[in-house]
Amino acid sequence: MTEPVRILVVGGGYVGMYTALRLQRQLKAELRSHAAEITVVTPEPYMTYQPFLPEAAAGSISPRHVVVPLRRVLDRCRIVIGEVHSVDHVKRTATLSTLATEEEGTGSVRIGYDELVIAPGSISRTLPVPGLADHGIGFKTVEEAIGLRNHVIEQMDIASSTRDPALRDAALTFVFVGGGYAGVEALAELEDMARYTARYYHNLKPEDLRWVLVEASDRILPEVGEEMGRYAVRELRARNVDVRLGTRLDSCENRVAVLSDGTRLPTRTVVWTAGVKPAPLVAATDLPRDARGRIRCTARLTVEGVEHAWAAGDAAAVPDLTADEPGKDCAPNAQHAVRQTKVLAENIAASLRGQPLKDYRHAYAGSVASLGLHKGVAHVYGRKLKGYPAWFMHRAYHLSRVPTFNRKARVLAEWTLSGLFKREIVSLGSLEHPRAEFELAAAPPPTSPKDESADGSAG
Repeated sequence: MTEPVRILVVGGGYVGMYTALRLQRQLKAELRSHAAEITVVTPEPYMTYQPFLPEAAAGSISPRHVVVPLRRVLDRCRIVIGEVHSVDHVKRTATLSTLATEEEGTGSVRIGYDELVIAPGSISRTLPVPGLADHGIGFKTVEEAIGLRNHVIEQMDIASSTRDPALRDAALTFVFVGGGYAGVEALAELEDMARYTARYYHNLKPEDLRWVLVEASDRILPEVGEEMGRYAVRELRARNVDVRLGTRLDSCENRVAVLSDGTRLPTRTVVWTAGVKPAPLVAATDLPRDARGRIRCTARLTVEGVEHAWAAGDAAAVPDLTADEPGKDCAPNAQHAVRQTKVLAENIAASLRGQPLKDYRHAYAGSVASLGLHKGVAHVYGRKLKGYPAWFMHRAYHLSRVPTFNRKARVLAEWTLSGLFKREIVSLGSLEHPRAEFELAAAPPPTSPKDESADGSAG
């Protein structure tokens, strides 16, 4: 009996999930006859639709609707919840650990494959800023988004109840570093949410909250164009957001954000969204990498100079065949990643069947960004939109892109309900420590001095 072709997909994000989903369809006959098998190794059992993280943080969408369960979507694949630590492509093996190996204490295990799809995605690109590791908050996962929402409301609670003016000011100062999509949309949505929430505090006004956006370049949201970027700055400043262009964060030690222009901002909130870099796994492979640490790929999404290895998305340097400048790579964004997976899956199927491969080619269609409820900017197919039309296009576009009809319907239902009822302002910070209440209840009662004295006399 012929052994099945083993396809290993490393990563369950955009590229990993969409590639495996499309491979299920492309290789339906092979999977049914056991001529091929697909294994997906991912640290989480879900794919996070990251463009919805700002709305999840603002409470417009429930956290569970921002993620897509992989086992339900990839029903013909084997899902392994674990982390790949290294790849030896010469030997066609990957070393990984799973929840089971951690519990068993057996260490890492090796898994063999015939075709490799490497799609570990990216992580936050941090800089050696003093205090950042201790006080910084990221914004790439649903846990970080909900944690940040809880944190912002918690700071408002602190400010409302403290008698210390310095503590109050620090609690109500929110510093966001990075003027790309993540930073601008997260700040805009949370500022919107906090401004609304302030009406329910007897001693807080929206003007008491200070929001600061720090961007090292001279513009924000470069993807939507210079004109729309300037509009976004004006819109944010009109909402009392302090936008600092051409400025860097030099330090955030001792809960004080020190900017390169000399400004010192006592703050309990520093959100870091200043770019991404390839996941560390990429450096633990024997695959070729470019100067930025990404896997070098061809336009066919094969790894350059390597057979039976494929890559796409943030961790891959894919030539942009539509660019005016030769040698330019595709931008590391979701628009390219999702479209690359279609070509990637088709090429893997074609390779297994001995058919010719095709190149990935996609002209950048444009970008949309939300600036809070009913506000946004867009530059799509040469057309520039702002305000409500851009916000509506932002929602319509991402609703069309979120995977599965189930998720589309749930998100649309939540948007509809949020338009009919008041915004949720509850903080569920206790979810981050679910056993705290029980541990307190189960702890032995403290021994009083009187009890100790009684014990001593009894002896």
